[in-house]
Amino acid sequence: MNRTAWATDAARPRRIVGLVVLAAPVALGVGRSRYRRGIMVDVVSPALARRIALAAQGFARPLPEAPGTRAVNGVIDRLALLQIDSVNVFERSHYLPAFSRVGAYDRTALDRITTGRRGRMVEYWAHQAAFIPRELWPLFEFRRAAFRANGSDWGGWVAEDAPLAEWLRAELAANGPMRASEIEHDANERRGPWWGWSDVKRTLEMMFRTGDVVCVERRRFERVYALPEQALPSELLGTAPAEADAVRELVELAASAQGIATEADLADYWRMKRAPVRQAITELEESGVLLPVEVPGWQTGARQTPAWLHRDAKRPRRIETAAVLSPFDPVVWFRPRTERLFDFHYRIEIYTPEPERKFGYYSLPVLIDDRVVGRVDLKSDRQAGVLRVQSAWSEPGAPAETAARLVPVLQRAAAWQGLGEVSVTGRGDLSPALAAELRAAG
Repeated sequence: MNRTAWATDAARPRRIVGLVVLAAPVALGVGRSRYRRGIMVDVVSPALARRIALAAQGFARPLPEAPGTRAVNGVIDRLALLQIDSVNVFERSHYLPAFSRVGAYDRTALDRITTGRRGRMVEYWAHQAAFIPRELWPLFEFRRAAFRANGSDWGGWVAEDAPLAEWLRAELAANGPMRASEIEHDANERRGPWWGWSDVKRTLEMMFRTGDVVCVERRRFERVYALPEQALPSELLGTAPAEADAVRELVELAASAQGIATEADLADYWRMKRAPVRQAITELEESGVLLPVEVPGWQTGARQTPAWLHRDAKRPRRIETAAVLSPFDPVVWFRPRTERLFDFHYRIEIYTPEPERKFGYYSLPVLIDDRVVGRVDLKSDRQAGVLRVQSAWSEPGAPAETAARLVPVLQRAAAWQGLGEVSVTGRGDLSPALAAELRAAG
């Protein structure tokens, strides 16, 4: 077993597996074979590719009766990150992937995992802003170095105002973790196109990207900044793999989380450049971690798009699940992959003027078994104690039982949010059937 030398046993990501060189091609049992660059590859049907992807994401298991911290940690093991978003009309995005996969868990369990020195995760600019297992922190040193070297706006700002950055470090060293609002001395000063941020906030945000400060938690969704040594174990600081090794580790994690993927899919998972990802794929293919496959219909123009299967990917005969997905769930966050896997064109309409919205302000994709069959625009009306379905739409070919399968999910979501009922208040071709099912359910 060959592992990168930088990581200690305690610091290694749980999902990274050893690299083993295979002496012969592995028979996948997934279809007929073809040749790619002189190498025999198996052909995976589009339906099986969907099931592989969903199984890798944790949708091949029934919901646990009482999901606790262990179940939530299992989701983190599979995904390796939870994307963060500020919209709270239904629920903040990072809480939703675990709900979609394990049901109505206690959100404070995730809070304990994602915050504080004892938390398992730390926030960083991984996909977008995201919680990642803290043992992955060294893998992103190449990104922090790029921000330091190439951030012409952000990096230039810190370089030009080094005294402010040094003052901020001194404040955090003396006082411990603090919010920007607690240390801004000139909160009314606003400059240029920086969304109203003060100079302090602007500098802290760049220092967050370069790793000079970390986000130890959020209070009312505002970042609490700390020095790295105040928030991370010492074994994760001051050491990092070479960029090529880090990219290879991250590509392997992405492949494990996605099950089956193209180069673009693997690059997007951690928002990495294609050239180093391509080199990592070659090395992982040579070592047997990634197995080259083809999926009919996965094409770029008239050309077949190469794909790879992680050697540990499960290949289930069926997926039985019903869930709503965050717009920032890894199943749907990379729109080209979503269209390839599910023939589902998805855009959130937060920034679309209301008269021009087709599906709703914050519509969530509806997953039934191995297909995305619709979308619902949900709002947690906490004052009234109601989960409002502001619109509900079905996709062409959605099964007749879509509404019946979705209603228990909505009822579970309402209970999870501490709401007493579900009310269909909006438009959409699925809304009448949902309303009827809710009435029948009593």
